[in-house]
Amino acid sequence: MGIFTLERGNREGHQAADVLARTRSLLDPALRTAVETLPGSLRRVSGYHFGWWEADGTPSAAGSGKAIRPALVLAAAQAMGGRPAEAVRAAAAVELVHNFTLLHDDVIDRDETRRHRLTAWKVFGATEAILAGDAMHSLALRTLAEDGHPAAPGAVRRLADCVVELCAGQQSDCAFEQRNDVSPAECLEMAEAKTGALIGCACAIGALYAGADESAAQAMDAFGREIGLAFQLIDDLIGIWGDPAVTGKPVGADLAARKKSLPVVYALGSDTKEAVVLAGLYALERPMTAEELLAAAAAVDGSGGRAWAQTASCERMAAAIGHLSAAVPDPTAADDLLALAELVTRRNH
Repeated sequence: MGIFTLERGNREGHQAADVLARTRSLLDPALRTAVETLPGSLRRVSGYHFGWWEADGTPSAAGSGKAIRPALVLAAAQAMGGRPAEAVRAAAAVELVHNFTLLHDDVIDRDETRRHRLTAWKVFGATEAILAGDAMHSLALRTLAEDGHPAAPGAVRRLADCVVELCAGQQSDCAFEQRNDVSPAECLEMAEAKTGALIGCACAIGALYAGADESAAQAMDAFGREIGLAFQLIDDLIGIWGDPAVTGKPVGADLAARKKSLPVVYALGSDTKEAVVLAGLYALERPMTAEELLAAAAAVDGSGGRAWAQTASCERMAAAIGHLSAAVPDPTAADDLLALAELVTRRNH
């Protein structure tokens, strides 16, 4: 881990909150300007998804998410000696891509709530939500293509390649739901494509906007991918043990949906009595009862799935710090990036 350390405690939590707040102040005007260019129905669905207004168009106080990915764009630009304000359009493009995937994921997974309220497809229908997601994808690429920054063309290519990888990861995720022999290694590969790719892309684009060379951009991409895997491991734990007041989803939501999340895949392949219990519950052809959901969570825990995911998350964080050390020799320059990296593994679960 070199000169960097993960033992940063509450100071990083406050710093991450400050970074996210600064990001929001720069990002939101750019996002709103972009979304306002969409035709009526697409604009209405998109604004609802972002939490700006209700389904009828009246203003809403709903949240728009933490904006971790655009924050990584700006923090990476700063760490590499650039000016974050010059990378705002790039940060907005990354956030638009992220939200396009959320709109589609909610339809695919049939998730009914996000950010403590009904998902867009539940309010407007699956067709409207899918089309709004498609529009956001195109809007992201247009936002970058119209940016006059010299790094914009390279950023467009990276973001376009990233979307293809995201789609491949989503396809694998869906395919795994039909298989009973998915290994943790396969699941991690899928998670890197589905989650790590965009976080890595965000960090690499931030580096490019600071004038970094390809080698440094690749190191930042690797840093982000490892952060993405740590993020996914923790997110999967939250999907089982997360507090509904924090997640906005019912307790055990991933188990109820029979998702082959990372701790579940580890548990199913653990050759333990708990694995047999979990497999039996996942094979039920009816919704699990509240008691069965608790039993499933206990089986994942008892088989070692929970401990494995926690340990793997820490290992990914350590690997991320190694890549960051190669790209940014001065640890003080990377303070914001480190604070954001720490944030993703300290969420409530």
